[in-house]
Amino acid sequence: MSADLNSLMIFTDGACTGNPGPGGWGSILVFPKGHVQELGGYNPETTNNRMELVATLRALAALEEAPTPVMYLYTDSTYVIRGITQWVWGWKKRGWKNAEGQPVSNQDLWEELVRQVNRLKPAKIEWKYVRGHTGVPGNERCDAIAVAFANGKKVRLYDGPLLGYGHAIHDLPEEEPLPEMRTHEKKPPAFSYLSLYGGTVTRHLNWADCERRVKGRSGAKFKKAMSQQDESAILISWGLDPKTTVIGE
Repeated sequence: MSADLNSLMIFTDGACTGNPGPGGWGSILVFPKGHVQELGGYNPETTNNRMELVATLRALAALEEAPTPVMYLYTDSTYVIRGITQWVWGWKKRGWKNAEGQPVSNQDLWEELVRQVNRLKPAKIEWKYVRGHTGVPGNERCDAIAVAFANGKKVRLYDGPLLGYGHAIHDLPEEEPLPEMRTHEKKPPAFSYLSLYGGTVTRHLNWADCERRVKGRSGAKFKKAMSQQDESAILISWGLDPKTTVIGE
């Protein structure tokens, strides 16, 4: 993968201990005029995917404007790349619901990432996949920053000339495509969707019906059940008797 010395280069990575648990993120901006800026931060309760997203959007947010017409962003997160280049358009059309009709995870961060990308237009962002933990200096340094923050350690972030930076940041591997998405066995259909509102428990055959009953209603609860036994467990988790009458739609 050849580095374009005349364009801004960005590296990002996130880490989490526990997933969910304490997390950290790290980003590196390499400006074409020979300046390097490291960014990073900590979150006491988060997930790895959220930290990957935060690292990416914070790097873009650090730019007042796009310094070059094309910017190259290197990440080992297929979640970030597929999300921003493929999935986000369908999510927005469906009102931030995924293909199964469920709310999109990390919607707040996806919306902010989209806003940052649009803010920097007409500059184009080239999203580049870098396989993690393979010795790529930019990726390894971002990982070190993210892991250190996740572990609650202090990190000295560099902000200065490229000549004084201790990492061969322009040393990149050969370009490779995104790994194929893992194929999983088809998930079995839900047995039911339970909703609780106004003291009444209702059984729904699909998520859309359940959502219509609980949406916008303060204190309403809902959950997917995969079996009759699962329904009883849900009722118990809601503090109800497992023999509570359930109204079927």
